[in-house]
Amino acid sequence: MLGRPALGYQDYEEVITENIFYIDKTNFISEWWEYGDKVTLITRPRRFGKTLNLSTVECFFSNKYADRCELFESKAVWDARDADGNYKYRHLQGTFPVIFLSFASVKTGDIEGIKAAVKQIIAELYRKHKDMMSGTAFDDNDRRDYNSVNDLMQDGTAFRAVNRLSEYMEKLYGKKAIILLDEYDTPMQEAWLAGTWDEAVSFFRSFFDATFKTNSHIYRSIITGITRISKESIFSGLNNLKVVTATSDKYATCFGFSEQEVFSALEDKGLGNEKQEVKRWYDGFSFGTYKDIYNPWSILSFIENNARYEAYWSNTSGNGLINSLIQKGNTDIKQTMEELLAGRSFKAEIDEQIVFSQLDGNANAVWSLLLATGYLKVVEVETVAAGSSENPDRDGDACYTLSITNFEVKKMFQKMVKGWFSSSAETEYNDFIKALLADDKKAMNHYMNKVALATFSSFDVGNKPSEYAESERFYHGFVLGLIVDLAGRYDVTSNRESGFGRYDVMLGPLNEKDDAIIIEFKVYDPDDEKTLDDTVKDALRQIEEKRYSTSLEAKGIAPERIRKYGFAFRGKECRIG
Repeated sequence: MLGRPALGYQDYEEVITENIFYIDKTNFISEWWEYGDKVTLITRPRRFGKTLNLSTVECFFSNKYADRCELFESKAVWDARDADGNYKYRHLQGTFPVIFLSFASVKTGDIEGIKAAVKQIIAELYRKHKDMMSGTAFDDNDRRDYNSVNDLMQDGTAFRAVNRLSEYMEKLYGKKAIILLDEYDTPMQEAWLAGTWDEAVSFFRSFFDATFKTNSHIYRSIITGITRISKESIFSGLNNLKVVTATSDKYATCFGFSEQEVFSALEDKGLGNEKQEVKRWYDGFSFGTYKDIYNPWSILSFIENNARYEAYWSNTSGNGLINSLIQKGNTDIKQTMEELLAGRSFKAEIDEQIVFSQLDGNANAVWSLLLATGYLKVVEVETVAAGSSENPDRDGDACYTLSITNFEVKKMFQKMVKGWFSSSAETEYNDFIKALLADDKKAMNHYMNKVALATFSSFDVGNKPSEYAESERFYHGFVLGLIVDLAGRYDVTSNRESGFGRYDVMLGPLNEKDDAIIIEFKVYDPDDEKTLDDTVKDALRQIEEKRYSTSLEAKGIAPERIRKYGFAFRGKECRIG
């Protein structure tokens, strides 16, 4: 038996003593020890066991748990032997001072709020270890310095606090400390969303420098997070950092559940007949060359909720950054999302170092982030051969074919798109879809104007976006909504070649009872048109002149079954004809 299924347990001691569902991942301890890296940064998507693994490391090495070897009895790290048959790691249990802190709770982007939250975390860490100062190893000056670390400390004190704590521990125990930092990038993501990125970088660069670079009292350290933030940001000058991302084979089996582990758990809980559907919903993650990895949160939730299929992982908190990047992204990003939601894949150049300053205008930076955070998966990797005549500047570069990770993530994206249409516009949008399917132009005009009025600003980015760019973003958001609402009934595509040009939107019916639909968007041009009606006529004329219906007719759809609409925009006003 694997213990009782329960969510929210991240403390290894509690998991073991309370008999909570647990799949043995203590091989992480032995792997990490054998690699011997001074400072290790490991990135994994959220809810992949990062916090529990760090807690496991703390329980194994910390001298606070020197008499708690029962926590590891029968576990992989406890039973591991060397070539001579001797137990390999048991002598290490409970022998190091360990510092464990987490930035997971820093959920504000305001720079003063970030500083205050981090200072509270450090001050609490000091309060937890305050008994160490009662020993004879320290004098009054040490105690005064120790007490200066509090919620209201200066920035400089906060920068050096973890360094000083490790110094105190080495002085007391005669051993350098192991430092564990969980969710290091949570405040950085919040800062980017809030527009305080530069200030946050300055603060955390100083903290990381003092904690991990210039700290002579550190034995080894592990940092975990979701993303690998560019070294030029907070890791500037940290030359002893070993980075392990999702494309590395290092620790690949230590985070998440393998398919064998998932299927064994399902059998154990009497759910063996659900294996293939569980695979469809929740499989798709990969680390390095290891495929078929599952998110633990989804599997535990599925088992705990009596085999009910839902988007468990993707509906937990943490989607704000992804939502913002896609909703306010340029037309290339939205067009690619259309492809993804339609079940297709695309190719991109991926850089595992996330440069947040590029997220506003670089589509590949966005896809790199979505891959790192688990929303996309790698289908195939191609390397541009050295000496390539077509792309000589890209010798050795990797090109990734990416798709949505699994059905659960697809459901999350669908929900996200629906959320773009505010509550005040959602009903109107649904009514617009009904009017479109019924070919009711009067109702289409009525509801689309309400939708445009309520949602146009959601897709408006930049200080002074042009009316054309604004309508383009709205148009692609609208197309994504069509894909979500009409999936299974129509094949919705945009900006594809047909006839003598590229149409804006095409709805290809998946059954014979429905008509095909072609939509052309146009922004009112006062130099060429007197009224919005003129703009509508231009849009319809373009559909005919460019013969956009060619691809539909080639599929055997009769011309009388192809409906054509012109959408004209002037600001937030829309006219459909």
